[in-house]
Amino acid sequence: MKYRVLMGALAFLSIGSLKAQEQEQSEEKSLYVKGNALFLPIGIFNLGIEKQISPKYTLQGDVFISPWKSFAGHELQYYSVSAEGRYYFKEAFKHWYIGANLSVAAYKASKWNYWNDNITQKDDGEYIMNSNLYQKGYSIMLGVTGGYQFQLSERWNLDLYATIGTAQSFYKGYDRTTGKRYDSPENFNKSGEIIPYRGGVMISYKFK
Repeated sequence: MKYRVLMGALAFLSIGSLKAQEQEQSEEKSLYVKGNALFLPIGIFNLGIEKQISPKYTLQGDVFISPWKSFAGHELQYYSVSAEGRYYFKEAFKHWYIGANLSVAAYKASKWNYWNDNITQKDDGEYIMNSNLYQKGYSIMLGVTGGYQFQLSERWNLDLYATIGTAQSFYKGYDRTTGKRYDSPENFNKSGEIIPYRGGVMISYKFK
Protein backbone atom coordinates (compact mmCIF):
# COMPACT_ATOMS: atom_id res chain seq x y z
CA MET A 1 0.00 0.00 0.00
CA LYS A 2 2.80 2.39 0.96
CA TYR A 3 4.55 1.49 -2.32
CA ARG A 4 1.46 2.39 -4.34
CA VAL A 5 1.06 5.67 -2.47
CA LEU A 6 4.73 6.51 -3.06
CA MET A 7 4.49 5.70 -6.77
CA GLY A 8 1.33 7.78 -7.08
CA ALA A 9 3.01 10.72 -5.36
CA LEU A 10 6.06 10.44 -7.64
CA ALA A 11 3.82 10.27 -10.72
CA PHE A 12 1.90 13.33 -9.56
CA LEU A 13 5.12 15.27 -8.92
CA SER A 14 6.51 14.20 -12.30
CA ILE A 15 3.40 15.40 -14.12
CA GLY A 16 3.47 18.69 -12.21
CA SER A 17 7.15 19.15 -12.99
CA LEU A 18 6.59 18.54 -16.71
CA LYS A 19 3.73 21.02 -16.78
CA ALA A 20 5.86 23.62 -15.00
CA GLN A 21 8.70 23.09 -17.48
CA GLU A 22 6.31 23.42 -20.43
CA GLN A 23 4.89 26.64 -18.98
CA GLU A 24 8.38 28.00 -18.34
CA GLN A 25 9.45 27.17 -21.89
CA SER A 26 6.34 28.82 -23.35
CA GLU A 27 7.14 31.98 -21.36
CA GLU A 28 10.84 31.97 -22.24
CA LYS A 29 11.95 35.30 -23.70
CA SER A 30 14.53 35.23 -26.47
CA LEU A 31 17.67 37.37 -26.53
CA TYR A 32 19.60 38.26 -29.71
CA VAL A 33 23.05 39.83 -30.05
CA LYS A 34 23.68 41.62 -33.34
CA GLY A 35 26.17 43.53 -35.45
CA ASN A 36 25.67 45.86 -38.41
CA ALA A 37 27.26 44.28 -41.50
CA LEU A 38 26.74 47.44 -43.57
CA PHE A 39 29.35 49.55 -41.75
CA LEU A 40 31.83 46.92 -40.61
CA PRO A 41 33.83 46.84 -43.89
CA ILE A 42 34.80 50.52 -43.39
CA GLY A 43 35.78 50.12 -39.75
CA ILE A 44 32.59 51.48 -38.17
CA PHE A 45 31.06 49.40 -35.39
CA ASN A 46 27.36 49.13 -34.61
CA LEU A 47 26.55 46.47 -32.00
CA GLY A 48 23.29 45.77 -30.21
CA ILE A 49 21.18 43.52 -28.03
CA GLU A 50 17.47 42.85 -28.58
CA LYS A 51 15.44 41.31 -25.76
CA GLN A 52 11.91 39.95 -26.03
CA ILE A 53 9.51 41.20 -23.35
CA SER A 54 6.24 39.71 -24.68
CA PRO A 55 5.09 37.66 -27.70
CA LYS A 56 5.16 40.73 -29.99
CA TYR A 57 7.25 43.34 -28.17
CA THR A 58 11.02 43.68 -27.79
CA LEU A 59 13.51 46.19 -26.41
CA GLN A 60 16.78 46.96 -28.20
CA GLY A 61 19.87 48.82 -27.09
CA ASP A 62 22.81 49.51 -29.37
CA VAL A 63 26.01 51.52 -29.70
CA PHE A 64 27.48 53.12 -32.83
CA ILE A 65 31.22 53.87 -32.94
CA SER A 66 32.99 55.62 -35.81
CA PRO A 67 36.57 56.26 -34.62
CA TRP A 68 37.94 57.90 -37.78
CA LYS A 69 40.04 61.01 -37.10
CA SER A 70 40.40 61.18 -40.87
CA PHE A 71 38.19 59.40 -43.42
CA ALA A 72 38.55 60.43 -47.07
CA GLY A 73 40.24 63.58 -45.78
CA HIS A 74 37.46 64.46 -43.33
CA GLU A 75 36.81 63.97 -39.62
CA LEU A 76 34.35 61.17 -38.95
CA GLN A 77 34.34 60.56 -35.21
CA TYR A 78 30.81 59.71 -34.13
CA TYR A 79 29.69 57.94 -30.95
CA SER A 80 26.07 57.22 -30.09
CA VAL A 81 23.87 55.08 -27.86
CA SER A 82 20.31 54.17 -28.71
CA ALA A 83 17.26 52.65 -26.99
CA GLU A 84 14.32 51.33 -28.96
CA GLY A 85 11.00 49.62 -28.33
CA ARG A 86 9.69 47.42 -31.16
CA TYR A 87 6.32 45.93 -32.05
CA TYR A 88 6.21 42.92 -34.41
CA PHE A 89 3.02 42.42 -36.38
CA LYS A 90 3.35 38.61 -36.37
CA GLU A 91 5.63 37.61 -33.48
CA ALA A 92 8.89 38.81 -31.97
CA PHE A 93 11.93 38.57 -34.28
CA LYS A 94 9.85 37.60 -37.32
CA HIS A 95 8.93 39.71 -40.35
CA TRP A 96 7.63 43.32 -40.25
CA TYR A 97 7.91 45.59 -37.22
CA ILE A 98 7.77 49.25 -36.19
CA GLY A 99 9.55 50.92 -33.31
CA ALA A 100 10.13 54.10 -31.33
CA ASN A 101 13.77 55.17 -31.00
CA LEU A 102 15.69 57.56 -28.75
CA SER A 103 19.37 58.25 -29.45
CA VAL A 104 22.06 60.55 -28.13
CA ALA A 105 25.35 61.20 -29.93
CA ALA A 106 28.63 63.07 -29.57
CA TYR A 107 30.71 63.80 -32.64
CA LYS A 108 33.65 65.53 -34.24
CA ALA A 109 32.82 65.24 -37.90
CA SER A 110 32.37 67.10 -41.14
CA LYS A 111 28.76 67.36 -42.31
CA TRP A 112 28.03 65.64 -45.60
CA ASN A 113 27.24 68.99 -47.30
CA TYR A 114 30.73 70.24 -46.40
CA TRP A 115 32.45 67.48 -48.39
CA ASN A 116 33.23 69.84 -51.28
CA ASP A 117 35.67 72.62 -52.15
CA ASN A 118 33.15 75.45 -52.32
CA ILE A 119 34.51 78.75 -51.03
CA THR A 120 32.43 81.24 -49.05
CA GLN A 121 33.19 84.64 -47.57
CA LYS A 122 32.55 85.32 -43.89
CA ASP A 123 31.12 88.58 -42.55
CA ASP A 124 34.63 89.76 -41.66
CA GLY A 125 35.79 89.28 -45.25
CA GLU A 126 37.76 86.07 -44.63
CA TYR A 127 37.39 83.29 -47.20
CA ILE A 128 36.88 79.69 -46.05
CA MET A 129 36.71 76.41 -47.95
CA ASN A 130 34.02 73.91 -46.98
CA SER A 131 36.35 70.89 -47.14
CA ASN A 132 38.50 72.45 -44.39
CA LEU A 133 35.62 72.74 -41.95
CA TYR A 134 34.29 70.33 -39.33
CA GLN A 135 31.80 70.43 -36.47
CA LYS A 136 32.11 69.27 -32.86
CA GLY A 137 29.09 68.81 -30.61
CA TYR A 138 26.24 66.53 -29.63
CA SER A 139 22.74 65.58 -30.80
CA ILE A 140 19.52 64.24 -29.34
CA MET A 141 17.34 62.26 -31.75
CA LEU A 142 13.82 60.89 -31.55
CA GLY A 143 12.34 58.87 -34.38
CA VAL A 144 10.31 56.01 -35.82
CA THR A 145 11.92 52.78 -37.00
CA GLY A 146 10.61 50.41 -39.63
CA GLY A 147 12.14 47.07 -40.48
CA TYR A 148 11.89 43.43 -41.44
CA GLN A 149 13.58 40.40 -39.93
CA PHE A 150 14.40 37.34 -42.01
CA GLN A 151 14.86 34.07 -40.13
CA LEU A 152 17.92 32.44 -41.68
CA SER A 153 18.07 29.46 -39.32
CA GLU A 154 17.05 28.44 -35.82
CA ARG A 155 19.52 30.89 -34.28
CA TRP A 156 20.42 33.36 -37.04
CA ASN A 157 18.36 36.32 -38.27
CA LEU A 158 18.88 39.13 -40.77
CA ASP A 159 17.44 42.47 -39.64
CA LEU A 160 16.93 45.24 -42.22
CA TYR A 161 15.88 48.56 -40.69
CA ALA A 162 15.86 52.35 -41.00
CA THR A 163 14.96 55.18 -38.63
CA ILE A 164 13.75 58.68 -39.46
CA GLY A 165 12.98 61.44 -37.01
CA THR A 166 13.93 64.76 -35.48
CA ALA A 167 17.57 65.53 -34.69
CA GLN A 168 18.33 68.44 -32.35
CA SER A 169 22.02 69.32 -32.62
CA PHE A 170 24.31 71.65 -30.66
CA TYR A 171 27.78 72.16 -32.10
CA LYS A 172 30.74 74.45 -32.72
CA GLY A 173 32.43 74.81 -36.10
CA TYR A 174 36.18 74.77 -36.68
CA ASP A 175 38.60 75.33 -39.56
CA ARG A 176 41.25 72.62 -39.45
CA THR A 177 43.81 74.79 -41.28
CA THR A 178 43.88 77.36 -38.46
CA GLY A 179 42.27 75.53 -35.56
CA LYS A 180 39.96 78.50 -35.06
CA ARG A 181 36.20 78.77 -34.98
CA TYR A 182 34.66 79.75 -38.32
CA ASP A 183 31.40 80.65 -36.57
CA SER A 184 30.65 82.56 -33.35
CA PRO A 185 33.50 81.95 -30.88
CA GLU A 186 31.19 82.07 -27.86
CA ASN A 187 28.00 80.14 -28.50
CA PHE A 188 26.86 76.76 -29.74
CA ASN A 189 25.18 76.58 -33.11
CA LYS A 190 21.76 74.97 -32.92
CA SER A 191 19.95 73.09 -35.63
CA GLY A 192 16.81 70.98 -35.79
CA GLU A 193 15.80 68.86 -38.75
CA ILE A 194 13.89 65.79 -39.83
CA ILE A 195 16.40 63.29 -41.20
CA PRO A 196 17.06 59.54 -41.52
CA TYR A 197 19.65 58.94 -38.80
CA ARG A 198 19.90 55.14 -38.38
CA GLY A 199 19.80 52.14 -40.64
CA GLY A 200 21.57 49.07 -41.83
CA VAL A 201 21.68 45.30 -42.04
CA MET A 202 22.05 43.59 -38.68
CA ILE A 203 23.27 40.00 -38.48
CA SER A 204 21.57 38.61 -35.36
CA TYR A 205 22.43 35.55 -33.28
CA LYS A 206 19.98 34.03 -30.80
CA PHE A 207 21.88 33.89 -27.53
CA LYS A 208 19.07 32.15 -25.69
